[in-house]
Amino acid sequence: MANVNEILSQARKEKRKVLTEIESKKVLKEVGIHCTDTRLAATRENAVTLSKEIGYPVVLKISSKDITHKSDAGGVKVNLKDKADVERAYDEIMTSAKKKFPNAVIEGISVQCMAKSGIEVIMGMIKDPGFGPVIMFGLGGVFVEVLKDVAFRIVPIEEADAEDMINEIKGKKLLEGYRGQDPADVACLQQMLLKLSDFVNTTPEIEEIDMNPVFSYKDGAVVVDARIILSAA
Repeated sequence: MANVNEILSQARKEKRKVLTEIESKKVLKEVGIHCTDTRLAATRENAVTLSKEIGYPVVLKISSKDITHKSDAGGVKVNLKDKADVERAYDEIMTSAKKKFPNAVIEGISVQCMAKSGIEVIMGMIKDPGFGPVIMFGLGGVFVEVLKDVAFRIVPIEEADAEDMINEIKGKKLLEGYRGQDPADVACLQQMLLKLSDFVNTTPEIEEIDMNPVFSYKDGAVVVDARIILSAA
């Protein structure tokens, strides 16, 4: 947990509550939650080098502590298949971000592998004024945006709680393999919820965690995007 404490302490020193995507994924990886390989590129050439190391196709995203919603800045480019794609995307992202957020400090561009499609779910934590930290699980996309198909449990949770959370969502059948689609690795999702609960329970300075989307496969699952918010100092 030393690396986690260093990341949280650095954010506090900079008087920030919102961790960057790269910081958030580093924290989650430290507590055993699998995330997409995500690295920071400071230049266009660096982005190309990292893309080759990670392996095409890749995703590029703006990395700035002043830009929380990357899509608002035109700061996300997906399915980049070669050097030319990466160079063009890098320039377009930087130009758009500087135009829409002229006062933002831009650290660079994050480069990450393009995760293969899976069953999209979301996980996270919010702090309820009455109950304290509450873990959330649901299906992603339209299921959470429109149908609000999510389950909640007060931290800490046990294995039975994680199992119940997954079983009680209305779209559970999609996790079982619907119309020829591979089923989700439910056991892996349960373990991710338990690790998230343990982390939150031992780290009171965390105010909110958003893991969205998480792609679940027949074997395993991966966090594609993440955001962690710290409580007020």
